[in-house]
Amino acid sequence: MSDRRSILVLGAGFAGLWTALGAARRLDELGAEEGAVTVTVISSHPFHDIRVRNYEPDLSACRIPLSGLLDPVGVDHVCADVSGIDTAARRVTVSGGDTYCYDRLVVALGSQVAKPDIPGLGEFGFDVDTYDAAMKLHRHLAQVCDGRADPEAATAVVVGAGLTGIETASELPGMLAKAFAGSGIEPRVVLIDHNPRVGSDMGASARPVIEAALAENGVETMTGVGVTNVDRHGVTLSSGEKLAAGTVVWCAGMRANPLTAQLGTDRDRLGRLPVDDYLRVIGSPGVFAAGDVAAARMDDEHLSVMSCQHGRPMGRYAGYNVVGDLLGEPLLSLRIPWYATVLDLGPAGAVYTEGWDRQVISRGTTAKATKATINTERIYPPLNRDREALLAAAAPALQARPDPGR
Repeated sequence: MSDRRSILVLGAGFAGLWTALGAARRLDELGAEEGAVTVTVISSHPFHDIRVRNYEPDLSACRIPLSGLLDPVGVDHVCADVSGIDTAARRVTVSGGDTYCYDRLVVALGSQVAKPDIPGLGEFGFDVDTYDAAMKLHRHLAQVCDGRADPEAATAVVVGAGLTGIETASELPGMLAKAFAGSGIEPRVVLIDHNPRVGSDMGASARPVIEAALAENGVETMTGVGVTNVDRHGVTLSSGEKLAAGTVVWCAGMRANPLTAQLGTDRDRLGRLPVDDYLRVIGSPGVFAAGDVAAARMDDEHLSVMSCQHGRPMGRYAGYNVVGDLLGEPLLSLRIPWYATVLDLGPAGAVYTEGWDRQVISRGTTAKATKATINTERIYPPLNRDREALLAAAAPALQARPDPGR
């Protein structure tokens, strides 16, 4: 009978990747005998995608092979879709029927855009939820002018004026202008939301900055209205109005991966699992959760948000703690005493806020420089296949807040 013990990590996004690296680091730190504890990542693709950049016009640096991140630290990878989680049997089933047993499990399956059952949305709507979906939108935009140099083809509708919708809408005028260069057609981008204001979660301090930036970018806004139908010619609004468009991008809301329901514990309104300060799923022994599938307390009043800002440290701490839980070593509690948001506003710059009330600290080109540092440096793992660098980056320590350029 083998004494080898197994840790499974489901997902290879920000939380999943850093869980795996954090677990490898903790095993190395404890001097665990090679092969005594295996760490295996199961994910749908052999890549770590920098998902938060999917709104950008150039995604060439946004897909990183997992082999260069996991192989150097001795973490295994299974490329498959997770189809079942049986916590009673401590077993995970993947597409094709293969099963993997575990001694400890970390669920880091992320979130997905919430698409309601609106006629035509699945067939004619685009999104930037995943790298593949964003690339599909890019291919569509590159071809949308072919034989259709008219105002409808040059119009894009973005549904959902949250952070992703605002960032996507801010980039689309430039992307459409490139597609329709020389045609004489002026691109049009319309941002729609059922709330009375765009950026409804950004607070009173940031909203005027966002509204001014959208106007500067040439983005029209329609608020207090929803979408009831999508077809190849555009959208029908809840007001009955029809808005002609060659491109419809859905950015309205996120939900945790639905596989969280298989753990049988209570979940919040976003489908997230309740976890304690050590990232252990409450009511599910031997299971941890990190990232967008976990509702973790950041302080006495606030829970984590679906963002890499919280997903990355949650992963590092989950990796440290899952090893400690398995080997009977001390665990570390996670609390993050600061919160910041940096929203990209395309050619108009960016806006940087601090605090849960999102007070504006910087804006324009200054905030844009902060955003560029985050998107191209801060959220990336080491890319040189250096084992020591990867393990060092996985330390369970909180990064300082970004430099707002003050």
